[in-house]
Amino acid sequence: MTATQTTTTRTTTTSVPGVATEVAEALAPFVGGELPVRLTAWDGSSAGPADAPHVVLRSPRALRRLLRHPGELGAAQAYVTGELDVEGDLGTALTHVWDVAHERGLGGIRPTPATLAAVVKVAKSVGALGIPLPPPASQAVLKGRLHSLGRDRQAIHHHYDLSNEFYELILDPHMAYSCGYWTSDDPDYTVEDAQRDKLDLVCRKLGLEPGMRLLDIGCGWGSMSLYAAEHFGAQVTGVTIAAEQKKLIDARIAERGLQDRVEIRLQDYRDVPDSGFDAVVSLEMGEHVGQRNYRTYTHVLHNRVRPGGRVLIQQMSRRGRHPGGGPFIESFIAPDMTMRPVGQTVDLIEESGLEVRDVHALREHYVRTVDAWHDTFEANWDRAVALVGEEVARVWRLYLVGGSMAFRDGRMGVDQILSVRPDRGTSGLPPQRPTTWS
Repeated sequence: MTATQTTTTRTTTTSVPGVATEVAEALAPFVGGELPVRLTAWDGSSAGPADAPHVVLRSPRALRRLLRHPGELGAAQAYVTGELDVEGDLGTALTHVWDVAHERGLGGIRPTPATLAAVVKVAKSVGALGIPLPPPASQAVLKGRLHSLGRDRQAIHHHYDLSNEFYELILDPHMAYSCGYWTSDDPDYTVEDAQRDKLDLVCRKLGLEPGMRLLDIGCGWGSMSLYAAEHFGAQVTGVTIAAEQKKLIDARIAERGLQDRVEIRLQDYRDVPDSGFDAVVSLEMGEHVGQRNYRTYTHVLHNRVRPGGRVLIQQMSRRGRHPGGGPFIESFIAPDMTMRPVGQTVDLIEESGLEVRDVHALREHYVRTVDAWHDTFEANWDRAVALVGEEVARVWRLYLVGGSMAFRDGRMGVDQILSVRPDRGTSGLPPQRPTTWS
């Protein structure tokens, strides 16, 4: 099964008594009536609308996980292990479930004791009860104090050190792992073009000129650092705590003969000793510093740039009770991540002494960016499975599909926030917003 297959319409299927029927009856109070999906269990039984997305329970272990972690986390655990599967297009299925939940007003509802008792009864009858299953091998397990240097390195290692080869199966040739800036609807315009246009936009917003010193905090695989040096003549210092990333960037620096213009350090942002940079950039790294450390992060930005210098942060935003993105993201993808509404981020930036001059919302651009990554990933599915195994590959399929939906539906946003360190009240910026910023 691939996530790009289309769902087959079922109009004549009838319910087959068995596990699926028992599960559907037990869940009816929780889901507000009929299941929003067509459910088939390992015993061949089925229940739910014939023309709905098709969910398959391949093992009693799926029910055991859902019983232990009702909702998103249990379903994700069962999906990535293959104990639960979705036939057809995963995005279509998840969108349908979200729509039904919205129509029925199910947001935030938790199983009642009676519902849980009914599910336990079903689980017992089909042999799905037992000691809690261990989490999937792909689920993050971090140790240490939240956002200590050691724990942050563990979090980054979990997400970024899968291997450079794996990320090459997803990202564009720039290896830019942040939202692109789409300036054309031409079919020949690709995610590589959108990332180039994003990098160019950032350099122009920062006012980079040959010889200017740029600090790139959380430099990723070096797309920003290399572009600023190659196309704007900047002297760049980039910092990352992901060893695999530094390895790839160093190789690209050598290939392009940029050793005299780009230095990449394996260094935490809190440990950067230099100051007086003409500009500072940080693309989608601020989400990872944590709520308590965000003031430390913004003070580092302020203290490393010279008076009159510009700082650009590109950062995701989110409202609600899951600032880390939800149980699946927090457990499998980006543990310890924290997002907030963009207005709160602006307040924190200005608390550091920086003056915010421009906020540029790019939410719709991220839908196109993630969809492009997903298309590339699916085209490389077999290679990805051979490299990291099917479980990790399924984690990333779910991540990319769910991420696109979150930006599409407005549950998450992303913004470029341009600020300046005032020089005795002077910003150094033109009085009119430059049209070249778009």
